[in-house]
Amino acid sequence: MAAGGRGSGDPLSPAGVPCAFSPQSQAYFALASTDGHLRVWETASNRLHQEYVPSAHLSGTCTCLAWAPVRLQAKESHQRKKRKSEALGTGDQTDLLALGTAVGSILLYSTVKGELHSKLISGGHDNKVNCIQWHQDNGCLYSCSDDKHIVEWNTQTCKVKCKWKGDNSSVSSLCISPNGKMLLSAGRTIKLWVLETKEVYRHFTGHATPVSSLMFTTIRPPNESQPFDGITGLYFLSGAVHDRLLNVWQVRSENREKNAVMSFTVTDEPIYIDLALSENKEEPVKLAVVCRDGQLHLFEHILNGYCKKPLTSNCTIQIATPGKGKKNTPKPIPILAAGFCSDKMSLLLVYGSWFQPTIERVALNSKEPHMCLVRDISNCWTPKIETAVTKVRIPVMNSEAKILVPGIPGHRAAIKPALPQTEELESKRKLGENEVSIEERLGAMDLDTKKEKADRPQTISFPVLLTQGLESNDSEMLNKVLQTRNLNLIKKTVLRMPLHAVIPLLQELTKRLQGHPNSAVIMVQWLKCVLTVHASYLSTLPDLVPQLGTLYQLMESRVKTFQKLSHLHGKLILLLTQVTASEKPKGTACPEQKAKLVYEEESSEEESDDEIAEKDSDDNWEEEEEIERDEDVGEENEEEEEDAEEKDENGEDRDVASEKELNGDSDLDPENESEEE
Repeated sequence: MAAGGRGSGDPLSPAGVPCAFSPQSQAYFALASTDGHLRVWETASNRLHQEYVPSAHLSGTCTCLAWAPVRLQAKESHQRKKRKSEALGTGDQTDLLALGTAVGSILLYSTVKGELHSKLISGGHDNKVNCIQWHQDNGCLYSCSDDKHIVEWNTQTCKVKCKWKGDNSSVSSLCISPNGKMLLSAGRTIKLWVLETKEVYRHFTGHATPVSSLMFTTIRPPNESQPFDGITGLYFLSGAVHDRLLNVWQVRSENREKNAVMSFTVTDEPIYIDLALSENKEEPVKLAVVCRDGQLHLFEHILNGYCKKPLTSNCTIQIATPGKGKKNTPKPIPILAAGFCSDKMSLLLVYGSWFQPTIERVALNSKEPHMCLVRDISNCWTPKIETAVTKVRIPVMNSEAKILVPGIPGHRAAIKPALPQTEELESKRKLGENEVSIEERLGAMDLDTKKEKADRPQTISFPVLLTQGLESNDSEMLNKVLQTRNLNLIKKTVLRMPLHAVIPLLQELTKRLQGHPNSAVIMVQWLKCVLTVHASYLSTLPDLVPQLGTLYQLMESRVKTFQKLSHLHGKLILLLTQVTASEKPKGTACPEQKAKLVYEEESSEEESDDEIAEKDSDDNWEEEEEIERDEDVGEENEEEEEDAEEKDENGEDRDVASEKELNGDSDLDPENESEEE
């Protein structure tokens, strides 16, 4: 039994990835990884047998898978031999795999042909397929989905045989009874259906979360004295999401008892369950449960009625790496799946990575409650470095050699000198020193080791990344593209994107517009480009109004307050301009008043006259020098005349003083002198 892969957006989906062993001798192990690829491994040689990539592996990833039962494969091969068609060999070569996808379709893959056998689409599910179960006799296929329905398929005609509502919520798991007449379905509750009438036979309640696994543990009732109707007295097992208890239920004749009769306790949520059926009342049921924490729990118990306390595991198996030295501590290796072999005394363990798992057969001969297997899987994951390095050859060239390249005749290309690091690398290899670093290897190969920004995708890959992110709903991929602020890059991306991705992009932009305002600013640029570039395509869509109704309402609610905000913005601008206008005269009044109190008009005019005089031409300078010389000579003559007059005036001082008094003149009146001047 394989648990479905947990989706990124649904926390209540089962953990792990879809995987299952082939029913006949467990020769193959099928694994549908998270990248959408189906890989089939050979359990004996641990070798990849086949790999299949569906056409819609990104949008319609595989959510569950199931191998066709051995009886059905034998019947198909027998019919083909009768028709003398292609010889497909024995029954183990006619293995068919049913793959349920996230978009509601079911693929039938043939491991013999290595290609798709058929596809079940029409009239089926509208949502993710959660579980697939083959009928062991009539070749029908049963599937359940998140659309609350159970579908019965005819694999020969690839058409729906019957479809009915299984629950009020999504149906997560299915299981067919050993006699093929009853069907168990589980969502929030477990229902037992009669396949002929499609009516509910029993109800079972007890899980708080969606049930992820269902399987019958017995094929015969414990009390063989009473007549057996094919279902009464049988036990079945159920496990739920985020539940550390596996419940065991018994189908009883009366409809009163609806609770579990016993339970098994594990350390974490179960991701893979396998069991060895109990064929009689004395044979115990062997149960192998792989948990999300990477541990395997083994249970062995005889089902004989009600048990109050939860049963613990008889043995717990873990796998770890060997600790080499003091620094390297042992690290746990997760167990991915486990299945009982046909002898019921050995197990097939699948551990390591989902992309490169290791399959090993382990014997169950130990009675210890805890087992730790030490395995070194480093060689399986990483390629050998020495073999890769020896394949690189560096040509040693003579400096005088001429290299002719296409272009101008006689053109000589620049020859780079041999790097001295190559000799050091060879000496290190010969001496057996420490491993050469990657930087030295790149230098020896004469490669440019400048690191570029790996997180920033190229311009050409933006439309591809955007389309893949919208189809797979990958938030990291969408953030890389939608967080760019380059308008030219946005326009080129919108022009090159396919038309079928326009509506999903608008829906994603609408979702992001309701988020943080900083991201909304960038989303508006994307929205503007999409609406302008793809306006003609959008106008041809008949249901455009309901698809873009949320965006229209969002824009209308945002624009409602725009008019009020613009009025408020205008009033604020008027207030600010008035405040600044009133502050300007107050700031300039003080220096003007000070300038009025200081009387500097004459000095300023004289300085301005002197400045104007200094700016005269060279000819005016020569004329002024001649005038100054004449003035100097005149002043000397005047001084000589004054000396002579002083001598004459010494005797006439008294006469002069009397004349001044008579004339009314006085030496002690400077104001009058200034006025006369």
